[in-house]
Amino acid sequence: MHTEQTPESATPSSAGAPESAAMAAQRRRRRRRRSRGMTLIEIMVVLAIISLILGGVGMMAINRYKDAQLDDARNNAVLVHQLSEQYQLQKRKCPKNVQELKAAGFAAREAKDPWGNEFEIRCEQGGGIIVVSSGPDGTPGNEDDISSDAAAGANQGDAKDAKGK
Repeated sequence: MHTEQTPESATPSSAGAPESAAMAAQRRRRRRRRSRGMTLIEIMVVLAIISLILGGVGMMAINRYKDAQLDDARNNAVLVHQLSEQYQLQKRKCPKNVQELKAAGFAAREAKDPWGNEFEIRCEQGGGIIVVSSGPDGTPGNEDDISSDAAAGANQGDAKDAKGK
């Protein structure tokens, strides 16, 4: 007599073993697929984090660059002021501009502010000299101008004014 076994009458040990091996192999394949690489979302999250960090560093660098430009303008204004005083002592007249200082041999090159503008040399009555840069906006006569009298405490364009604070 031949009896057929139906799936309901099959014993767990005979039918369960091949199924569990197949399921385990399938699980291993899924794990291998997942560990092969990163998903698009993971890559985009990493790129977003990197761009935020670079943006913060970039903003700090731009602010430091602007501060360095202001310091450079002050230093160059003081240098032109000193050269103008030497010129005035030797020539007994006030220089009109930086080109005149260079032509007379007092300056090796034409000094300009960091924004490419010429320094303005103002001669006051009594022999005083003030050298002024137009500042970052290039417009003379406003609050961001930088002058050589900063050392005396009468600076027209303080660093805080130039930053807008």
